[in-house]
Amino acid sequence: MNILIIGAGSIGISVGTSMISEGANVSFHASQLTASVMEENGVKRTGIFKHISCSPDEFEVYTDYKKMPRNFFDYIFVCTKTIANDEVSTKLNKNRDILKDSGKIIIFQNGFANDEPYLRFFDKNQVFCARVISGFKRTERNISEITVHAAPLLLGSLQNVDAEVLKPVAQMLSSSGIPSDTTNELAKFLWDKMLFNCTLNPLSAILEVTYGQLTENEYSLQIMDKLIDEIYNVIIASGYTVDWKSADEYKEFFYSKLIIDAYKHVSSTLQDIQHENKTEIDSLTGTVISLGKKYNVDVSTNQMIYNLIKAIESRYL
Repeated sequence: MNILIIGAGSIGISVGTSMISEGANVSFHASQLTASVMEENGVKRTGIFKHISCSPDEFEVYTDYKKMPRNFFDYIFVCTKTIANDEVSTKLNKNRDILKDSGKIIIFQNGFANDEPYLRFFDKNQVFCARVISGFKRTERNISEITVHAAPLLLGSLQNVDAEVLKPVAQMLSSSGIPSDTTNELAKFLWDKMLFNCTLNPLSAILEVTYGQLTENEYSLQIMDKLIDEIYNVIIASGYTVDWKSADEYKEFFYSKLIIDAYKHVSSTLQDIQHENKTEIDSLTGTVISLGKKYNVDVSTNQMIYNLIKAIESRYL
């Protein structure tokens, strides 16, 4: 199995080392600085699952698509931030011959509908997404730490394509230590995650606290309750489903289970702000707001949170 990992960040390194450990032939597309570190020191996966170290001779690193072999990759894993999707999808289209005719693209990102930029160029039978609800942190250029795990990584399609074709990937990820599976209900599971991420990521970034610390303040609790109510209403109005029959049922599970398991996690949104990077707020809360306006659902609390993140971004972008 020949795999190209686009984006050698926290998720890319963790997924890449996982697949290498299971015998896959893995290549990374990375920035010049990251590529230099990886070529000298290899890559490592640390954290709550078993640790994996891969030496430089166990993988390839590219900084230029033109130097990649043609008609070679069975899978391309897109592990960049969502803000790069337009650029990545366009470059993949220009270099589409690196992918075998039967090759597939799997998008490992936060948010919803991240397949749309790729569907401009590739057939729906080639483009898939992953629901990742584990926490990742790149502690060094070549090292990724898995900090928290809430549920299995799920692979599937948002275009009603049978996910069975992704079973080999899910099985290899599971064997490497990351529980994984396929699903033909990916939209439902992605909205489960959107409820989680859109409630926690931006608010924890604004207040500069961990997920769990949000529950220790009566005011942030009130904000989270309102965010959940709005997001749940958007999901129902948009015709999507989740595993909970009401917003209150989700809150009970959220506060009693999910947020406890992820208590110490530092959100990717806060990490982006700390590093003065553009956040993924548009593919998270921005999606909720867009659908809220489309279906005439009140999303005023989400809008305020979105505006605050944008205000913070404007200080350094």
